[in-house]
Amino acid sequence: MRIAEKIGTLIDHFYIRPISNLVPHEIFRYGVCGGVNMLLDIVWFYIIYHYIVALRYIDLGVVVISPHIAAFIIVFPITFFTGFWLNRNVAFRATSVGQGAQLLRYALTVGGSILLNYACLKLFVEVCHIWATPAKGLTTVVSVAYSYLAGRYFTFRKQD
Repeated sequence: MRIAEKIGTLIDHFYIRPISNLVPHEIFRYGVCGGVNMLLDIVWFYIIYHYIVALRYIDLGVVVISPHIAAFIIVFPITFFTGFWLNRNVAFRATSVGQGAQLLRYALTVGGSILLNYACLKLFVEVCHIWATPAKGLTTVVSVAYSYLAGRYFTFRKQD
């Protein structure tokens, strides 16, 4: 049994009532994969921020990178590829689109998600005058919905 199948089986073990009555199976798998990837992102960020970058500013000669941005830059490719792998092999398994095309589409949707996060935060905080933390919560809801729809109907869509 492949690792993706084992992960899928483990996730499906928790797909029980009342969850199974409320949430479609694919959305449940997508949510678990996204949650695991988000947790990995936080753990990697913590480790890299505290032990690799070690709270130091990185002077590249042309620009100085703050420790938290340096950690983000290092962590982003890791969670980008783990997120892609989880989505491709666990959440949206029934797809016939080639891996290279999916990777490009995934990169486009992640870029779209970053822009959407920026735009929503600007809109909610600066135009709607919502406090930053609730605005971030709303932004996350919008971003997760966008990411699921983009993954389902663009990145990992079933070939017609």
